[in-house]
Amino acid sequence: QVRLVESGGGLVQAGGSLRLSCAASGSIFLINDMGWYRQAPGKQRELVAAITRTGTTNFADSVKGRFTISRDNAKNTVYLQMNSLKPEDTAVYYCNGRIISYSAGELNGYWGQGTQVTVSS
Repeated sequence: QVRLVESGGGLVQAGGSLRLSCAASGSIFLINDMGWYRQAPGKQRELVAAITRTGTTNFADSVKGRFTISRDNAKNTVYLQMNSLKPEDTAVYYCNGRIISYSAGELNGYWGQGTQVTVSS
């Protein structure tokens, strides 16, 4: 069983910052790519940022220059540092990991439960 748990969401004023964390736990053999997605009310879930196991990153155009993604492979944790937040960043943020577990023996995608980020104007 693999579990992803996000933390760090909350309410912040426009221009402020938040740092999200996502810790993976369970019967993990290897974690490949990790990423953050978000879903605003009435909209589809979209990729915010992703990072490979070796540290290559990818960002949505809307967050480039404001958000950074990092990971600690020893802790099976990925972080999303969000600066200069805007009201349009308001959404539920989900962590995703492509993970090989000992039980499955193959690469599968796993999701966290989501954490709410609300940016007030």
